[in-house]
Amino acid sequence: MRIIISPAKKMNRDDGLPWRELPCFLSQTEELFRKMKEMDEQALQKLWKCNDSIAQQNVLRLEHMDLRRNLTPAILAYEGIQYQYMAPGIFSDKEFAYIQEHLRILSGFYGILRPFDGVTPYRLEMQAKLSVGQAKDLYAFWGDRIAQALFAESDCVVNLASKEYSVCVSRYLTPRIRWINCVFGEEKDGKIIEKGTMCKMARGEMVRYMAQERIQDPEQLRKFEGRNHRYAPEYSGENTLVFLRKKASRLTDWEE
Repeated sequence: MRIIISPAKKMNRDDGLPWRELPCFLSQTEELFRKMKEMDEQALQKLWKCNDSIAQQNVLRLEHMDLRRNLTPAILAYEGIQYQYMAPGIFSDKEFAYIQEHLRILSGFYGILRPFDGVTPYRLEMQAKLSVGQAKDLYAFWGDRIAQALFAESDCVVNLASKEYSVCVSRYLTPRIRWINCVFGEEKDGKIIEKGTMCKMARGEMVRYMAQERIQDPEQLRKFEGRNHRYAPEYSGENTLVFLRKKASRLTDWEE
């Protein structure tokens, strides 16, 4: 079993734990790096879709970027909401060992990362319109590389990534791969509505739950109870696990 999650835009350097290995697609990352180095600041800001301050920060990162030295373990490098609720900074050694084996982070820049792969801060979302060689964008650039690397490790994938990233894997599914999609939402008029921030929080909590319990059987995911979500069997299926959030007017003790 492998768990996939998205990266985060906000990143930092953390020397609390040493990185272990270089990312498996580093040669492709170097190709993307060279392409961005050729671009002027205006083109980079358009690529990144960010304000002047963030653009300047990332232009400086590119100027001083070293893909092989002074690196941070990927799991500690990202600072988004999902990672805050996962809280890897307080994981035990056994929990770190679990995620190193089971968790994979998808990335527009690195392709696929193990938690202790060494990374440097960057900005490059998978949806970015970066043309490289014959590839018109990053989806074409990565092709099926990410999916095949994942499928070589396991025939069961638990999807905790956003669609922007999960599609890099889901479009290459074959009958032998079990794809388990976790949905975190609210029920409204008989439909499940997902909200970005709450989904990110729940995905982080789910990873932490799996690490703490050392989940090996995906069926155990049905027992997950996050801060605001509980399993909803009436909306779920064999490979779609739906977790519903109670409405504010119906809060119970487990949501407070």
